Amino acid sequence: MLVRDAMSTVVLTIGPTHTLRQSAQLMAARRVGAAVVLDTEKSGLGIITERDILISIGAGQDPEEELAGTHTTTEVVYASPVWTLEEAAEAMTHGGFRHLIVCDDREPVGIVSVRDIIRCWAPVARRPSALTG
Repeated sequence: MLVRDAMSTVVLTIGPTHTLRQSAQLMAARRVGAAVVLDTEKSGLGIITERDILISIGAGQDPEEELAGTHTTTEVVYASPVWTLEEAAEAMTHGGFRHLIVCDDREPVGIVSVRDIIRCWAPVARRPSALTG
């Protein structure tokens, strides 16, 4: 199975001047664990995740004051839609992260997460009945 078969094609995109609170609210409303940060003036595409927000709040930083751009990962590993899920999982394991921005011809076309991969590898029909009730 390929990344394009598992990825989410509706991508939450925010700007670097969104506060962490705004970022968290948008992520919660969309029920996603990551957002693409588009900074046309500096780094281009980056990613901010729920983990980045959690680390900031855990460090005592104010989510009303902290900006997404300050907590954005800009050295991003991008996946191709034609990567296998094994290649995506290997990149995530090697890099220690749970989300990959999927780009096709340098344009973001989706995000694939560990959860997306697990859904493909463990279809509902194979789940033990104790987990479905």
